[in-house]
Amino acid sequence: MKTIEEDVLTAFLNGGLITEEGYNQPQSIQFQRAARTDKGVSAVRQVLSLKLPDVIDLTKVNDELPGQIRVVGVKRTTKGFNCKANCDGRTYSYTMPSFALASPLPSTDEGGYPDGFRLPPDTIERTNQVLKNFIGTHNYHNFTSRRKPLDPSTQRYIISFSCEDPVVIDGVEFVTLKVKGQSFMLHQIRKMVGLVIAIVRGHTTEDTISKAWQQDKLDLPVAPGLGLVLEEVHYDRYNQRYGKDGIHEPIEWSAFENQLEDFRKKYIMSTIVNTEKEEKSYPLFFFFCSVILRIT
Repeated sequence: MKTIEEDVLTAFLNGGLITEEGYNQPQSIQFQRAARTDKGVSAVRQVLSLKLPDVIDLTKVNDELPGQIRVVGVKRTTKGFNCKANCDGRTYSYTMPSFALASPLPSTDEGGYPDGFRLPPDTIERTNQVLKNFIGTHNYHNFTSRRKPLDPSTQRYIISFSCEDPVVIDGVEFVTLKVKGQSFMLHQIRKMVGLVIAIVRGHTTEDTISKAWQQDKLDLPVAPGLGLVLEEVHYDRYNQRYGKDGIHEPIEWSAFENQLEDFRKKYIMSTIVNTEKEEKSYPLFFFFCSVILRIT
């Protein structure tokens, strides 16, 4: 399966920025990505680190890439910089139709979209109340696969988790959750979101969150993958130490915000909205929520 990394490396090769050896053996040019994105997961602000020449023509690079992949900037870093190892936080968003957080409605559970549905403010409040449970360090062995309860790697630190105000796109109201943490495991965010939806909809209670952090194995619903987006990788400690030393630039995105917002609307949000309206993934997910948590 072709990957975004392959497309970017090919563009660098065709643009004369790396050699054939660097393309075939990325480790020889210290190539690294800051965060993994699984199939179906988009990224707005991904970071790659590798050895490049001093002079780079980004126009030539982007001409070699499909429209949904853009290189927006290049920053000089310290010699030993590794975009994955130096990253001290990652922010993801999860966008879904707002009725996913509503009490079960016959129309949605049968596969239809309720015309003109709008989420009441108290449901947003309730959702944010539930999300606060995740902040801090907890054992997430039940939120991933093939990890034992006593595996130290299942301890994960969540910095913030919140629900934004809904927005209406093409007549359908959508809501976005944003979570920032040090790092995440496979399926972790989708299971966190799945459990939040189940709680807010009334399939289970908030107590299930604390139970999931205990050693007993629980089956938790996995939210559809479509709405998950890597928003940003953070380099706060690196920027504080090197960002103002006069030699290196801070790794941040303020100069590209307009370009990134246009990219998000054109390629990411349009895909999420159109695909969800076509595939209607939530009715089946609601069914799994009720069955899985009823058994649990």
